[in-house]
Amino acid sequence: MSDYLIETKQLTKIYGEQAAVKNINLHVKRGKIYGLLGRNGAGKTTTMKMLLGLTQPTSGEVKIWGKPLRGNEKKLLPRIGSLIESPGFYPNLTATENLRIFATLRGVPNRNAIKDALDLVGLPYKDKKLFSQYSLGMKQRLAIALAVMHDPELLILDEPINGLDPIGIAEVRSFIRELCDARGKTILISSHILSEISLLADDVGIIDHGTVLEEESLEELEQKSSKHIHFTVSNAAQAARVLERDFQENHFSILDDHNIQLYNLTLPIGKIVTAFVANGLEVTEAHSCEESLEDYFRRVTGGEGIA
Repeated sequence: MSDYLIETKQLTKIYGEQAAVKNINLHVKRGKIYGLLGRNGAGKTTTMKMLLGLTQPTSGEVKIWGKPLRGNEKKLLPRIGSLIESPGFYPNLTATENLRIFATLRGVPNRNAIKDALDLVGLPYKDKKLFSQYSLGMKQRLAIALAVMHDPELLILDEPINGLDPIGIAEVRSFIRELCDARGKTILISSHILSEISLLADDVGIIDHGTVLEEESLEELEQKSSKHIHFTVSNAAQAARVLERDFQENHFSILDDHNIQLYNLTLPIGKIVTAFVANGLEVTEAHSCEESLEDYFRRVTGGEGIA
């Protein structure tokens, strides 16, 4: 059995001549939170819609629980809870009344399902307040309650903290984490808020202009953007060999032909530069630096930062 609950292969969606998503390969592990990180318009929502069968891919494949989504929709989709854009709640009904209608339509058997879902997101059960009187944050909480009401194994949440105040964001983050840790849910969450993904996700996919640029664990991502020593040299591959041979060091990344990053800060920069020069390398730059996740995102996407 695969470790991946969701796996896509070369997933592509083209509208007219515009490719919204291009050859995406996602790998979402069971029982983990996967953060799909990208600016608004990067292709996050289109990707999630394809995972839910709401829009058909132009090409490529979606596998969920190891089975192709196409042809198995009736078996797979009932096991998934989702929040894609805002659900169509009735403005003249309360939260409980709205959920009762959806529970009837979906055939949710558990009598306590509505109360449990509202408790989970911090909304009162059988309250008199109408949906039309709700704040944006309360509406977002109700949307998440609807997504979890039938106790799905997999949750796909598109920007679930949109419109929430800082307290609401912290609460939503807390129960999303609890759904994963305490209840064993697998969760795919998208966001353009880098700081939230860094607090919540186990694994991260960076998407930009419809393409997944990187996919790795949060630990690996933070390591890449942590403190390091940066060298610009005439030959990065040769510099790497010097580090391995003379310093028994392999904790580095070759960025391109001339740039290399060393993550072991205990090695003296002066000695390394001397060794590089002794091996016929020209060294034009050598300095220690601390790159934030924001800086790293900007560098990887080759553009502006993210909120």
